[in-house]
Amino acid sequence: MIQELFSLSGKVALITGGTHGIGMAIGKTLGQAGAKICVNDISEEKLQECKAEYAEAGIDVYTLKFDVTNEEAVDKGISQIEKELGDIDILVNNAGIIKRIPILDMPIADYKQVIDIDLVAPLIVAKRVAPKMIENRSGKIINMCSMMSVYGRNSVSAYASAKGGLKLLTANMCCEWAKYNVQINGIGPGYIATAQTAPIREGGHPFNDLVMTRTPANRWGEPEDIGNAALFLSSKAADFVNGQVLYVDGGILANFGYVKGENDI
Repeated sequence: MIQELFSLSGKVALITGGTHGIGMAIGKTLGQAGAKICVNDISEEKLQECKAEYAEAGIDVYTLKFDVTNEEAVDKGISQIEKELGDIDILVNNAGIIKRIPILDMPIADYKQVIDIDLVAPLIVAKRVAPKMIENRSGKIINMCSMMSVYGRNSVSAYASAKGGLKLLTANMCCEWAKYNVQINGIGPGYIATAQTAPIREGGHPFNDLVMTRTPANRWGEPEDIGNAALFLSSKAADFVNGQVLYVDGGILANFGYVKGENDI
């Protein structure tokens, strides 16, 4: 049955930083497919606020405060999840930050902070959950990569470095853990319509014009588009998909660009 192929009933899913935006969209989608949803954040306020929003979607979310860059805190937090809900079947390494600073102006401390959260933390969390997945001969790990794992942009050197590294870390996790029936893949979101991007999506904004001319689908992505991709990679349907990055970008990476007035040939 197709429904059974995409069912996550009985599965425990941890979405790091799943209190808002893309992370929450992933949590809602996996929850609607039957998974028990756990989200973490370093802000107790965000964790409390997200409970109400998950509840509106009919999802009873388990929230826990811990820092994904701290190995001891990660071990303690995941141990608590295992004790109260069971082994983690699905890990979505979603927590991340970006700092838009030109290379010559970026303090090394800021560069290291982005690398620590966006690249090192996914390794810390994955290393903690992978042994149980290997023991159980079953597991799904999804690393939130980016189009910046393929190309660079002005002022996002730390972010692009981290996401490029995460793409290859995903491949290396696959090389070591695929033989245990653990699937490790990435998702590379395009430009997504979230509260954070609202100011630059207004008509006439230069960046909005750039996105619309570069995206063959002729629209911004929705958080649900990423949630749907995460559902596929979390499901039995993706049992032979491993070490890949699924770019959910409306075709941007397929498109060299468009010059206003040129013929569509």
